[in-house]
Amino acid sequence: MTQVGKNSLDTRSSMDVGGKTYAYYSLKKAAAKIGDVSRLPFSMKVLLENLLRFEDAGFTVSVGDIQALADWQKNPKTGQEIQYRPARVLMQDFTGVPCVVDLAAMRDAIAKLGGDTRKINPLVPVHLVIDHSVMVDEFGHPKAFEKNVELEYQRNAERYDFLKWGSKSLDNFKAVPPGTGICHQVNLEHIAQCVWTSEDQDGNPVAYPDTCVGTDSHTTMVNGLGVLGWGVGGIEAEAAMLGQPVSMLIPEVVGFKFTGKLAEGVTATDLVLTCTQMLRAKGVVGRFVEYFGPGLASLSLADRATLANMAPEYGATCGFFGIDDKTLEYLRLTGRDESQIALVEAYAKEQGFWLDPANPDPVFTDTLELDLGSVVPSLAGPKRPQDKVALPDVDDLFNEELKSVYGKSKAMRCDVEGEDHDIGDGDVVIAAITSCTNTSNPDVLIAAGLVARKANEKGLKPKPWVKTSLAPGSQVVTDYLIKAGLQSDLDALGFDLVGYGCTTCIGNSGPLAEPISKAINGNDIVAASVLSGNRNFEGRVSPDVRANFLASPPLVVAYALKGTVTEDIVSTPIGTGKDGVDVYLKDIWPTNLEIADIRAGNIDRGMFEARYADVYKGDEHWQAINVTGSDTYQWRAGSTYVANPPYFEGMSMDPAPVTDVIGAKPLAILGDSVTTDHISPAGSIKADSPAGEYLLAHEVARQDFNSYGSRRGNHEVMMRGTFANIRIKNEMVPGIEGGMTRYDGQAMPIYDAAMKHKADGTPLVVIAGKEYGTGSSRDWAAKGTNLLGVRAVIVESFERIHRSNLVGMGVLPLQFPEGESRHSLKLTGDDAFTIRGLADLKPGQDVEVEVVRPDGETFTFTAKCRIDTANEMEYYRNGGILHYVLRKLAA
Repeated sequence: MTQVGKNSLDTRSSMDVGGKTYAYYSLKKAAAKIGDVSRLPFSMKVLLENLLRFEDAGFTVSVGDIQALADWQKNPKTGQEIQYRPARVLMQDFTGVPCVVDLAAMRDAIAKLGGDTRKINPLVPVHLVIDHSVMVDEFGHPKAFEKNVELEYQRNAERYDFLKWGSKSLDNFKAVPPGTGICHQVNLEHIAQCVWTSEDQDGNPVAYPDTCVGTDSHTTMVNGLGVLGWGVGGIEAEAAMLGQPVSMLIPEVVGFKFTGKLAEGVTATDLVLTCTQMLRAKGVVGRFVEYFGPGLASLSLADRATLANMAPEYGATCGFFGIDDKTLEYLRLTGRDESQIALVEAYAKEQGFWLDPANPDPVFTDTLELDLGSVVPSLAGPKRPQDKVALPDVDDLFNEELKSVYGKSKAMRCDVEGEDHDIGDGDVVIAAITSCTNTSNPDVLIAAGLVARKANEKGLKPKPWVKTSLAPGSQVVTDYLIKAGLQSDLDALGFDLVGYGCTTCIGNSGPLAEPISKAINGNDIVAASVLSGNRNFEGRVSPDVRANFLASPPLVVAYALKGTVTEDIVSTPIGTGKDGVDVYLKDIWPTNLEIADIRAGNIDRGMFEARYADVYKGDEHWQAINVTGSDTYQWRAGSTYVANPPYFEGMSMDPAPVTDVIGAKPLAILGDSVTTDHISPAGSIKADSPAGEYLLAHEVARQDFNSYGSRRGNHEVMMRGTFANIRIKNEMVPGIEGGMTRYDGQAMPIYDAAMKHKADGTPLVVIAGKEYGTGSSRDWAAKGTNLLGVRAVIVESFERIHRSNLVGMGVLPLQFPEGESRHSLKLTGDDAFTIRGLADLKPGQDVEVEVVRPDGETFTFTAKCRIDTANEMEYYRNGGILHYVLRKLAA
């Protein structure tokens, strides 16, 4: 790209708000030179302002890039590359620990290269919220929260020491302690400002759109507040922290028009599951989605955040909303300063970010439309979030699944040892109000409390086999549930507070009672979970549960009472009341007016101000961690939590040319919709797995294994857990489920085979179908792939974040031509693959892949290089994005 001189477009202006003068970069002034931009989608206007601001600062932004954004209204499929610089970075602890590990390793590496360790510091604000480590060990009693917190600190002491070291040793880095809330809710309620401000080199305040990238895919939640943000891999986030732009193609933007309003009894969860299904069918991977239309006026800010949250589930980069009075009301409720709210309003109206129904609709690449009044109560499942099913049809869906997938003609039941009940296929063994999507939307939380209240009044109780839990995304939830008297009703049904964190949604559901687990596994029972989360992939929620359904919080409570998904919860009784009369769902479902009345009387600004007054202080456990900051981290020998990774070993200032892949063998041949949960180590660690054997060899007791997520700072554990998911199906070992492959005709764990191939000097490839890498922004899905020796991944299509992460770790992503696949080419685990010309590779070019059969037959096929931009190619040639950044900083 051509670098242009400072102020070439002269768009810097000033505005006075509340007696203070702010500089800003005017879209109106830009329009005088590049053409009218008034009908750009709001999200594209944010990108345009970003280019204007950094072009003025003399960064590598060309007038051509800026003009391409203006011309997007005429050609919304430009495919042009731009350099985007977010205002800040958001992290959570599972993805944050490896980020801080990498920064600590980079400080060691830059010192060895003769550079300055102080260059390894975030240049933009970074907030890390510790929310992924709490597990639901204790539940259903008043001390559950306290006990779970104690266990969390016992298990994660070393990790928390390390994160506190990071907060004391790195500039621009703040850690929000455990027990505060989920990172996206803390972002929405406290960190996000809608309009960010900083001082220029002369000390003058500059106002610009609040933007962020996050190391969690649900960073998109903040789009509901008019803040452009999305999930990236940890390695991309580290680069952004260190001043590198996010290299991206100008996106297409799909407009989603809402009309009407939600019917009585329909929740934001039902709406987002409907939209997820519609957008997946539409196809929005790699695109922005922007909501518009008259129906927006009926949606609260919390409803909008729910829609924005599940952008990864519908495949979009983001799901964006403009700024309007609802935004200002939410900022005021959540305790933002009045001066900040005034700046947001003035800036949004001046720059054209204000959502005004009187203005013409923006220009979009494509659109779709939904009458909100057509949305009906729904669940999604049993394996994918886009598989929405209307509430009365859940039983039919599950029973059909039993026949078609599990080969059972009817639901089987068995006795539970030592208990006075039995359990069967389709019984709900986990009912969890959990995750960032729903657990801080007051309407659905209050609705759950009212269902509990009405159920208590009628004498209903959850079925004895159901594990119940409540893990809000914000401490404020507890405040208003207690004030409204609803927490005691939830407690009476076993929905006691278990923690403030992601819990069940990320697999931290904790163990089921031993008799329940034994009955399920000993009798091949297809047990079910119902959770108010956003992910229900196989093997994610619990190793004992195969059918997982997403639902609104009030429906989670209802299914805990019903206890099964094999019967229609609408037309059959949910239970029998204390008067002996059957109780139906309609008898305990609250009205919209009941919910609104409780919301109005029990939530206020003071709750948010009090909870966030000293958010970085933490409880007595966090305060007791005594750590001193330092330039470099003193790695602990033998640590099984935090270890110096091998990425920079033997690194020199000049990268060696990329070598060709010669005679590579497949490590795995996989099907469609392989998620990052399948690839990246996640969930519990089995004692007989390579990771479990490693921990046992390092004298870690089985009860102290913790989870893969908590051990992401140790590459030895993580590479052993890559592709080790209990539900992954490698076609190289037909009929075997789990992380197995074949080496020299013998079936063995994938890690063991990879090490044997490494000893042989044989490179590896992975082959798969469509939607490879869907799901969370897990950087270990790419890091583990790299460390196992995989040089290339060849698939029918990639999900956005994982493709980017592969490039960032120096792994070549290749895509089969349209209409071709592993099946059409009859590829097997016995084939050998050669890929040449990699030193001279260009973004998006066709690559010849040579295949040699065991009998000597040879043929080639053409694959597309999915390194999409020139910046990504630089990362690939350097061996990864961190190597690229490190060399630049050391130079």
